[in-house]
Amino acid sequence: MTRREFVGWSGLALGGMLAGCAGGTRPSPMPPANATLPIEDLQERTFRFFWETTNPKNGLAPDRWPTKSFASIAAVGFALTAYPIGVVHGWISRDQARQRTLATLDFFANAPQGPEPIGRSGYKGFFYHFLDIETGLRFEQSELSTIDTTLLLGGVLFAQSWFDGDHPDEVKIRARADQIYGAVDWNWPRPTYPFISMGWHPEEGFLHADWSHFNEALMLYVLALGSPTHPVEAGTQEEVTARFQPQWGGGYGEPHLVFPALFVYQYSNLWLDCRGLQDQFTRQHGIDYFENSRRATYAQRDYAIANPGGWVGYGPDVWGLTACDGPGEITRVFDGRARTFASYSARGPGGLDDGTIAPTAAAGSIAFAPDIVLPALGVMHMRYGSAIYGKYGFFDSFNPTLSAGPPPPKGRIVEGLCWVDDDYLGIDQGPIVGGIENWRSGMIWATMRKNIYIRRGLERAGFTGGWLAQ
Repeated sequence: MTRREFVGWSGLALGGMLAGCAGGTRPSPMPPANATLPIEDLQERTFRFFWETTNPKNGLAPDRWPTKSFASIAAVGFALTAYPIGVVHGWISRDQARQRTLATLDFFANAPQGPEPIGRSGYKGFFYHFLDIETGLRFEQSELSTIDTTLLLGGVLFAQSWFDGDHPDEVKIRARADQIYGAVDWNWPRPTYPFISMGWHPEEGFLHADWSHFNEALMLYVLALGSPTHPVEAGTQEEVTARFQPQWGGGYGEPHLVFPALFVYQYSNLWLDCRGLQDQFTRQHGIDYFENSRRATYAQRDYAIANPGGWVGYGPDVWGLTACDGPGEITRVFDGRARTFASYSARGPGGLDDGTIAPTAAAGSIAFAPDIVLPALGVMHMRYGSAIYGKYGFFDSFNPTLSAGPPPPKGRIVEGLCWVDDDYLGIDQGPIVGGIENWRSGMIWATMRKNIYIRRGLERAGFTGGWLAQ
């Protein structure tokens, strides 16, 4: 189903809903609780999270807002991806996006690196998961994160390919991107060769976990294989996917690679156009990673309809479990049944499920399954209204089961309706604004297809077909 063919939430063609949106304007006033929600409004509000909360001096994006927060390097990658989206829709100018992007890349290109536990932003080209949002130095004892560096680099390489003009600052952006990406030594964090470790602490060394099963690491290995300076050897992708088979199947929907939380299916697919591309594993199973994500999205909806945990609100149009905030580590009794809730955790079928729904789980999967995502976003907004939808779009999460009782450790209870988080999270906002754009125009995918490092990484990973064959 194409975008033009889809009939939106209010019975109007989506093109009609977007026709009245004036470029460069602020989002429209809050709609009433019983109104439908144009997708343009959600995308613009989510874009403005990155534009308005990021430190303009260094481009560091907060992990969360409005709670005072350190910066998340992964959120920076999503922010860099969001800026050109703002340009094409007229929400900011190209010059504004160029200035913010160059400030960001200047910071990361010059950030202090070294093995010392303090006074550094990273080591061996990788960066710490969390940085002080003002100084840009390591926040407390956060780990040097290989996957969060990968998500940062997704935005860096997207900026490199999108800012393709002759303006001196765009030339600098492309050079800074080369510098940042080329500095990453992908062969260093491999204590369990041939796999790449999840991270490193200067105090304790490498984490006792690596990227060796199906998860969000597809982009990580593509970048490691595509590196112009420190590439891992060809065959690494085959070593990783050789461990995927135990995760193939699933109790809901069509067979697919199973992971409880939906973010795993969204992150790499945000930048990589996987439609028609096949590596060793997907070729054997007759799918690609885009199709795998589509099946996982439908499986989550099927899970919500089955609702094995008996949580309030779950159904065909209210669904979506992923890593998100929760009410806290509490137990409450409802109808004589003790219910246990959690704080920030990865949620999903086969894993933790405490009734907490994250709108990003559905919204970030819009490119895979718009026919079930669009109605879900509309119904969630219609049913819960401004309780879950605010200045920057959907709050991170809500829980209809927890609709009464004393205040939990985090968030607030809207009496008789739901618990709702007070924060927006950068790593959950990113898949919304980017996923919507890939569904609307395919712009992120088209831009990344032009990047020589992405092509090289995919080809060295053994991918064939799709746009690589063009």
